[in-house]
Amino acid sequence: MNKVGASYEYTLTVLKEHIDSLNHVNNVVYVQWLNDVSEKHWKEISNTNLDSKYFWVVLKHEIDYFGEAILGDNLTIKTQVGESLGAKSIRHVEIYKAKKLLAKGKTTWCLIDAKTYKPKRIDNNILKILYTNFIKN
Repeated sequence: MNKVGASYEYTLTVLKEHIDSLNHVNNVVYVQWLNDVSEKHWKEISNTNLDSKYFWVVLKHEIDYFGEAILGDNLTIKTQVGESLGAKSIRHVEIYKAKKLLAKGKTTWCLIDAKTYKPKRIDNNILKILYTNFIKN
C-alpha cells in the first residue's frame, strides 16, 4: 500500500540554541524537528477522544543531509504520512531553506494503546485521518 497521506508544513527561524560549534544547525536539532513536525501535524488532525485512547512512539529515525542551515535562516518543514500498516506508520519529512532541500527524513512511528501501553493496530478510523489531505501553515 503506497497511499499518499495527509500533509502538513510550518516555518521556523533558526535560533542561537539550534547552532553547534561549527556555526550551523546541529544534527540533533534536525531529529527534534522531525519529531516536532510529526507531533504538530497529529495535533491538527487528531481529536481529544483519540488522544485519550492512543499515543505514538518513535521506532526509528533516518535522515539524509544535503545542505546546512545557519543562524537566522527561515526554514520550511514539511511532513506527509506514508505507508501505515499494522501498528506502524511511516512519516516523511523534508526541510527546506527557500527552495533548497537541506534534509529529508523518514520516521517509523508505532501506535500505542494508552491503557495497556501495548502496540495497537491502526484501525480504519485512524487510517481515514492519516490519509486525509490537510495542509496548514
